[in-house]
Amino acid sequence: MNGVAKSVLQSVKRGRAAWLRRSSAHSGKQRSHRLVLGIETSCDDTGAAVVDEAGRVLGEALHCQKEVHLQTGGIIPVVAQQLHRENIERVVEEALRASGVSVAELAAVATTVKPGLALSLGVGLHYSQSLVSRHQKPFIPIHHMEAHALTIRLTHHLEFPFLVLLISGGHCLLAVAQGVSDFLLLGQSIDIAPGDMLDKVARRLSLRKHPECHSMAGGKAIEHLAQTGNQELLTFRLPMQQYRNCDFSFSGLQNLVSNAIGQKEKEEGIQEGEILSCVKDVAAAVQHAVAVHIIQRTYRAMLFCIKNSLLPSKNATLVVSGGVASNQYIRKALQNLTDANDFALLCPPPRLCTDNGVMIAWNGIERLRAGLGVLQSTAGIRYQPRAPLGIDISKRVEEDSIKVPRLKKIRWLAS
Repeated sequence: MNGVAKSVLQSVKRGRAAWLRRSSAHSGKQRSHRLVLGIETSCDDTGAAVVDEAGRVLGEALHCQKEVHLQTGGIIPVVAQQLHRENIERVVEEALRASGVSVAELAAVATTVKPGLALSLGVGLHYSQSLVSRHQKPFIPIHHMEAHALTIRLTHHLEFPFLVLLISGGHCLLAVAQGVSDFLLLGQSIDIAPGDMLDKVARRLSLRKHPECHSMAGGKAIEHLAQTGNQELLTFRLPMQQYRNCDFSFSGLQNLVSNAIGQKEKEEGIQEGEILSCVKDVAAAVQHAVAVHIIQRTYRAMLFCIKNSLLPSKNATLVVSGGVASNQYIRKALQNLTDANDFALLCPPPRLCTDNGVMIAWNGIERLRAGLGVLQSTAGIRYQPRAPLGIDISKRVEEDSIKVPRLKKIRWLAS
């Protein structure tokens, strides 16, 4: 481990505790439903939770590494791995203690094994393999994106099929959820995810030096400053306008933004690392461009699904999840889009949009009930840093070449 990684770890070892949240739903002691322990370590959060078949969260715990990675300007995989190793046992024990459940009472253990950071996934898988081996429990390997997509069925009564938009720091995709492990992939990012792009723009703007944003993650800082910025003072060319598909691209947009920032720095006579006087306007323009790109691709997905009878023609639902789904500007834009097209918009509560053990446990419950992927042995199970979700039908989307109607110059986004 390099010197930077060691110093970061040393700075956070003193007094760091897991964020523990308890549900009031487990006031009784009766165990009439099967219970699943969910374990999440796909990126930079160590999460665990116990959920029952009725969807009650009996206990959960989360150790968030955000402050650590803010100090380095991004996630260092070896640091994330070490923090997972230091905290996973304690986080699992906290979740079990909060739930009043012993490992012996569990019906199964569910753990994220794909996709994600290899070093992080390895920690969760190794711990889980040891746990289920000691206690002779079934093991349910979980696809991280499937868990995000199905979380809405924990918080809302929603039947299949429905359209899913997953937008986060590591992922961006559109898919039709037809069943617990039955997905049709309509499109995904061909490069980086929107959350990753917003974080990089925040670093380029040196927002950690901004008095209003010093303790905020990059995407949150952009959203905060954009609230009082003027998005019309800067205009960025939207990505992939010539491609009538549902794929996304954010790296080219990031380069355009970086060049614009450099030009503004020259105009203001400041060096990189200093705060632009127009930083709020830049933030607003960037957020707007990201929102419009997401809206346009999602609109095409909605039209494709209705045209091809993949969703009901009436009362269709768009589910939006992932960390970027917490962005209120983007969520408002999606609400306007769904309202205008007679779709329902459903989003999990913000705390379940980001990575957590609850969604993994719930995905385990869904698979347990359906009898899908419940293993009596972990022999041969490997983590997979890259793993597609479902069957890729993105070529069919492109072949349909659906033109997205004009959205009144997107001005309705800000309404």
